[in-house]
Amino acid sequence: MKKIGLLFLLVPIIIYTQKNPLEIFNPLVNHTWYAEGKWGDGSQFKQEITFEFSLNNQIINVQSLGFTNTSQTEFGLRNQGIRQYDSKSKKIKFWEFDVFGGLTEGTVEGDNNNLIYKYSYGETLMTEMWVYKTENSYDFIVGVYENGKWTQKFLETEFKRETE
Repeated sequence: MKKIGLLFLLVPIIIYTQKNPLEIFNPLVNHTWYAEGKWGDGSQFKQEITFEFSLNNQIINVQSLGFTNTSQTEFGLRNQGIRQYDSKSKKIKFWEFDVFGGLTEGTVEGDNNNLIYKYSYGETLMTEMWVYKTENSYDFIVGVYENGKWTQKFLETEFKRETE
């Protein structure tokens, strides 16, 4: 009987101390991140992204401002996304809905302070990498990443955090 009582005492401690896989987003959460650059085809890239925890830290909500038309003359809410840990696959999954009616979905991995997004774009397995530089900046690369090397890069820029 004492063993059962001890088990009930330990279960809340074990549950409480389990790490939330979404903590890899902690450096980004509750901040707005700004980036400008040029895509490989010469078109302009400009985004403002805000990350925040929601649903008792079970998801991350992401709002991205960017160009909302193909002529790149209108700037506004371009994407809304969700990051969520899927306990069945043991992976962080993401869904990104855009103003054009599209949906991008894939996975996110943490590597030290870096974030690695992987998703299919047509027949191509794409990678977006947030490479940690300082608490206020990340290099941002979009391309094809295979066997630990970039085989193609479509965008290389820097996200900077809004500071007071």
